[in-house]
Amino acid sequence: MAGDPWQKRGRVCAPADARFEMVAAALDRVEGFEASRLEIDREGPTYTIDTVEALRRERPRELFLIVGSDVAASVETWHRADDLRAAVTLAIVDRGDGAASEPPPGWRSLPVQMPRLDVSSTDLRRRIAAGESVDFLVPPPAARVLRARGLYTGG
Repeated sequence: MAGDPWQKRGRVCAPADARFEMVAAALDRVEGFEASRLEIDREGPTYTIDTVEALRRERPRELFLIVGSDVAASVETWHRADDLRAAVTLAIVDRGDGAASEPPPGWRSLPVQMPRLDVSSTDLRRRIAAGESVDFLVPPPAARVLRARGLYTGG
């Protein structure tokens, strides 16, 4: 979760602390997952390679970068892509949308199959702004944070 995502400059829709609160709520009691403030607390633009390097210093181990097949196609454009390629294995989630799930040449990768979930963050924000329910589309603890903070309501 990026504090200052360089690819979304000027388009971040909720404050970083609120996004962290939603992730932490959604992961509460989910074994094997933890929310991290690593990117939020770092000043300046947020680059994936900086996060990967910080995680490796903290806990040296193999790291997987989970991306959708649409993102995998553009990962070569990311900041310090060569260093990122050497540091991670791409876990490419097939979104079932027909996008190519092949990694760019030279990247270690692992295909991840999952059922198609026809929901996007854009659609969720639209639903919330329109006063429509997002029940069953986001984890209930995250939905409670959305409602309590009045996020994405446009007001």
